Amino acid sequence: MKKEHLKYLVCPKCKGQLNLQDVSEEKESRIKEGKIICANCNIEFPVLNYVPRFVKIENYAKSFGYQWLKHSKTQYDSYCGGTNSEDRVFGCSKWSRELSGEIILEAGSGAGRFTEQIVKTNAMIISFDYSYSVEANYENNGHNENLLIIQADIYNMPFKENFFNKVICIGVLQHTPDVKKSFMELVKVTQKGGNLVVDTYLRHHGLIKKINAKYFFRLFSKNIPEEKLYKFCIWYVDFMRPISKFLNHIPKGWWIKCYLLMIVEYSPPGFNFNSEENYRDWAICDTFDKLAPAYDFPQFVETVDSWFKEANFSEYEVFKGYNGVTGRGIK
Repeated sequence: MKKEHLKYLVCPKCKGQLNLQDVSEEKESRIKEGKIICANCNIEFPVLNYVPRFVKIENYAKSFGYQWLKHSKTQYDSYCGGTNSEDRVFGCSKWSRELSGEIILEAGSGAGRFTEQIVKTNAMIISFDYSYSVEANYENNGHNENLLIIQADIYNMPFKENFFNKVICIGVLQHTPDVKKSFMELVKVTQKGGNLVVDTYLRHHGLIKKINAKYFFRLFSKNIPEEKLYKFCIWYVDFMRPISKFLNHIPKGWWIKCYLLMIVEYSPPGFNFNSEENYRDWAICDTFDKLAPAYDFPQFVETVDSWFKEANFSEYEVFKGYNGVTGRGIK
């Protein structure tokens, strides 16, 4: 972070002014180590490895920290050669590619695959994650002058209400303890007239579509230490690859792979890989993503629609697309 970034932040507890103290290391005007203190309630927050930390480094999202340090570039468009991240950001949001002068919040950044795309708009981007995956995001994107990366809690964000011109949260809400509450917290920090964009996993209607082996395995897998579970995911992806290729040639093969055998497989457009190794890494990463998170709460389209309505959005639309359910609207 830089000293001037304090103007975007407030104390997550009392919303008081924050001051910077005890800077022990500074490089090229960026603060690597230091301390942020609330002028009102005197709570202290450390700055570690250039990132302000408003939560404990390890928490319920620690599996994502482990995952994204292992796969810090796997899903980046600039690394794998595809356009999946770019298409998802601008397909979900319908934003202009030029947003100079605006302040955008990215809630739940992971390793920063979407951050890489959003910073190109030239807006000021404040990007946070609850996990220590912020370190991967900083390594990949921290050089951008229009970016501040912090580690923070969606239920206690260090921002003023009605602050951001635009807020985007994709690939995250279903992994929070209370999905509706998370959505409403994002509403609070969006300006009146500002734009909120979210997506979440889709919860299906109908008995057959509700059958998903992932949720059976998750009863056990979410309690397995990350390192052991990750090793299992590597074995599982390699073991299932020949079976996956066979299922490509039979009726309902995709459904069997996805819902019964929990096979992760991608295809163009958008999903282009620079090597067979990158393809395999992506499959390992997303298999781990299915099994490791502490929370996984898919949502009906109707449910997400009701949240936008309850929050009194003047214009909004909610639909199936991209990662499941996509919603966007004007507050």
